Amino acid sequence: MPILMPILRKTRETLEIYWVLVRIMVPITLLTELLARMGVIKAVAPAFAPVMDLVGLPPEIGLAWLTGMLVGIWGAIPLIFTVVPTSSLSVADITVFSALILFAHGLPIEQKIIQKAGPEMIATTLLRILGGLLYAFLLHHVLVATGWLSAPANPTWIPMSATVGWAEYFRALGETMIWMLAILVVLSWSLEFLRATGLLELMMKALSPILRLAGIRGEAEQLTAVGLFLGISYGAGLLIREARSGAVSPRQVFLACVFMGFAHSVIEDTILVISLGADVYGVLGGRLAFAVAATAAIGALLGRLSDKTFFAQIFRLPHVQSEGG
Repeated sequence: MPILMPILRKTRETLEIYWVLVRIMVPITLLTELLARMGVIKAVAPAFAPVMDLVGLPPEIGLAWLTGMLVGIWGAIPLIFTVVPTSSLSVADITVFSALILFAHGLPIEQKIIQKAGPEMIATTLLRILGGLLYAFLLHHVLVATGWLSAPANPTWIPMSATVGWAEYFRALGETMIWMLAILVVLSWSLEFLRATGLLELMMKALSPILRLAGIRGEAEQLTAVGLFLGISYGAGLLIREARSGAVSPRQVFLACVFMGFAHSVIEDTILVISLGADVYGVLGGRLAFAVAATAAIGALLGRLSDKTFFAQIFRLPHVQSEGG
């Protein structure tokens, strides 16, 4: 019974999250399919072309990218293979697109949480979007130059694909919802197992040297590691409390939030995009390396800012006194 209780509790929490996702995803997916059949998506795709060209993706995928930024990863997933046929995508394409949505997704919700910890919402939102585009741009050019991941995409799970009739479409949508529930439950159980066995805590401790390279130190290290593994809601949520108590300096809070914006929920989100056909080195290894380097560079620039500029433009938290560091 003591073992079953956490599992039942976690399953109940997952079902509540799943129901929220269903209410968001189903209407968006149906609307997108309707617009696709009416030719609207094909008509508006050129508007996304300049940005998608930078990262070597078809312009139609821009809609999935925008949906991911506004709604979240689960909002973008059903659209990937709806707006573009699977046969036209390579492993590189899926990897680059996955990188885009891993950096910037669910921005209205996640950035609001980060804002409560102190960093200005506009500054950290722009950093996530531009950081994702820069990483996707670099990744695309490396893949083109080396020919790596040029094989056709071979996803282990196709959330949705183009269908002939509405009956077949609704059947595919139902299958997607069932698979989504199964994946969410397995991932939630896996994270609970890592917590219960202490493996998650060991993983967090092992990250300490890497976070120091990014300029994140002291109490902020552990809180950033929480966000890295469990997501912004956990990491930034804890930072809100520590920032208001003054236990973590404002500049360290800002750097921790920047790093979490670039890399968070790496277990769950990484497994998800890998199931779509993304390459693990591109969506995890390279992403973490970029997060460390970019955060360190931002930290160096931050050190040149006066407290007056820092607190006036990119950090506001009345409960914490202005301080360097």
